[in-house]
Amino acid sequence: MSSEAALIERAKNNDYRAYEELYHLHIGKVFALCVRLLNDRDTAEDMAQEAFVQAWRNLSKFRGDSAFGSWLYRITTNTVLSYLRKQKHFQNSLDIDDIELEYRETQEEKLSLEVAIAALPDGARAVFVLYSLEGYTHDEIAGMLDIAVGSSKAQLHRARSLLREKLS
Repeated sequence: MSSEAALIERAKNNDYRAYEELYHLHIGKVFALCVRLLNDRDTAEDMAQEAFVQAWRNLSKFRGDSAFGSWLYRITTNTVLSYLRKQKHFQNSLDIDDIELEYRETQEEKLSLEVAIAALPDGARAVFVLYSLEGYTHDEIAGMLDIAVGSSKAQLHRARSLLREKLS
């Protein structure tokens, strides 16, 4: 049994130290995902904490079919998307299909890419982050965002087009 699997089992048995260790193992990636989806560090902090609260409440449901990190990131994504749906400004603007984005290598260009991603409309940013950065499929994204698979592809295309515009 891996050390993470042992921590999960201990946490399932209400070992708070084990849960704290799981928290420290994953908080960086959870927070980064929240920042990318929300474009607001303060709200991202709140959502990261809320995601861990949800994970703690639902830990008994974790069966180990996927990696703990994947399960936790899905909870995080759902927590953020639930928050965004409650906000009036969250919209799903749709268009066309998908094309690959060339990733930049220099530090300055990476920063420019992060700034450009942050400036995307919420719907396009959510799909871009989930697909391109977190590795979810269009089917999974469609389920998470409650949109059609074609809409997910269209949002990704829109995000990539907007990014190309901003980065050129």
